[in-house]
Amino acid sequence: MPEVRFMVNWPDGSNRVCYSPSTVIHDYLTAEEALPVSEFLTRATAGLDAASTRVAKLYGRPCAIAEREAREIATAARRQPPDGTVTIEFLR
Repeated sequence: MPEVRFMVNWPDGSNRVCYSPSTVIHDYLTAEEALPVSEFLTRATAGLDAASTRVAKLYGRPCAIAEREAREIATAARRQPPDGTVTIEFLR
């Protein structure tokens, strides 16, 4: 299954490389689109859940890394200003 790495550019100026075990994350996040923090959190969580489900269908168990990534994104989102925007860059 092709994996995807993407850079999250947070409103506070920090950034973080994140991992998805599936390209399905592209159905939820678009490169360079500016999203409110809450919208980004909703989309990223849904995309990582979908990716984990794809892994479960193939290997019989969900992807622990995708689940951890979703939790870490949620933690980081809570530290951001609520009116801030997030942008994404997909890495090669």
